[in-house]
Amino acid sequence: MEDLISSTAARARRERASVESHASWVVAIAILFILSVAFGAPYLAVVALKPIAAELGSERSVPALASALAWLGCAVGGLAMGRIADRIGMRWTALFGAVMIAAGLALAASGGVWRLWIGYGILVGLLGLAGLNAPAYVYISRWFDRRRGTALALISSGLYLAGAVWPEIFQLAIDRFGWRQTMTYFAILVIILIVPTAAIFLGWPPETPAFGAAGAGPRSGERVLGWPPGVVVALLSLAAICCCMTMAMPQAHLVAFCSDLGIASTHGAAMLSLLLASAFFSRQLWGWIADRIGGLGTVLAGSACQAAAMTAFLLTQDEIGLFTVAAFFGFGFSGIVPAYVLAIRELFPAAEAGWRIPTLLLCSGSGMAAGSWLAGALYDYFGFYAPAFAAGVGINLVNLALVGTLVYRQQSIQPAPSLVR
Repeated sequence: MEDLISSTAARARRERASVESHASWVVAIAILFILSVAFGAPYLAVVALKPIAAELGSERSVPALASALAWLGCAVGGLAMGRIADRIGMRWTALFGAVMIAAGLALAASGGVWRLWIGYGILVGLLGLAGLNAPAYVYISRWFDRRRGTALALISSGLYLAGAVWPEIFQLAIDRFGWRQTMTYFAILVIILIVPTAAIFLGWPPETPAFGAAGAGPRSGERVLGWPPGVVVALLSLAAICCCMTMAMPQAHLVAFCSDLGIASTHGAAMLSLLLASAFFSRQLWGWIADRIGGLGTVLAGSACQAAAMTAFLLTQDEIGLFTVAAFFGFGFSGIVPAYVLAIRELFPAAEAGWRIPTLLLCSGSGMAAGSWLAGALYDYFGFYAPAFAAGVGINLVNLALVGTLVYRQQSIQPAPSLVR
């Protein structure tokens, strides 16, 4: 009885000391809303890929490179923007990021190829999305301690929500107003929606109570899976690049692929929305799986599903079949990147997560950029998408080999991976 009373009292003290409150969830929802608007910008270039290439008299790799540069800029810029947000506050980096996204869209809509690339690569990606995405993960983690994982999963779905909502809207606007006017209108919408939301809701996070030393975990410098830590990090980073190259190809080229098959562009945009809606809703399922089989096992399972779906894109030509494959592809890839983050937390000391996770996210973002561009370049060379999708399958098989090796080592050396978060 005394033990029960002591346990209840200790739990009550922890709850009183918790930083979580109703305001925490309001902030999390505000972040989700901001990211779901901001990440519409890269998808606008995806939906407008064919009309941009046609009007500029360029190959499809030109607008494909614009969206690729946005993803790459977001990944690279996030390394610096996270530290800046720590000093001046998330509100100011979010306001700056929104203005940069709007400026980048306006610049991209105003001229030729170089303005498109600079607008997307530097303004939308390096300064805009980078000022929102990476700082948001650090910021929201300071509003939560008991349900931090749930909150991070919520805000990380902003990318998928953007992909589910915006493509059809963009396609309708492009058909009516053209891609340049659509970019201009969306730039104005970014300012209208993000700036007041950030100004109102993104204040300084609460002070985190001192709970004592961090939980037990691997010691710094300790061998990982029987290998030097650098070897495992290198294999994980290369695996992340490979899986994200494949991951980016349908997302960046699905609308154009459908158009080549005689499927209406509006249906292609709906297919992309379905793909990303499937990813949005299945992410929580992959989280449940990851809690049971670990991060590496989840990466392996998700990557296998992604490879199967990519193969199905090669074999499917009819509209109903492609809708089905798109939904399965969204299900497969949605849990991969969060599972990489979980694997980092399982395999390495918690104190090293602050730089290891952004480094891995940089590799995944680089893979997304490379995959988007490579698919466009292969299309320009061959004149159809089958070689690009076949390359995606081959790259995904490399990922499976790398991750499979790590899973084998994990099962051989440490059958029960640490669940320290």
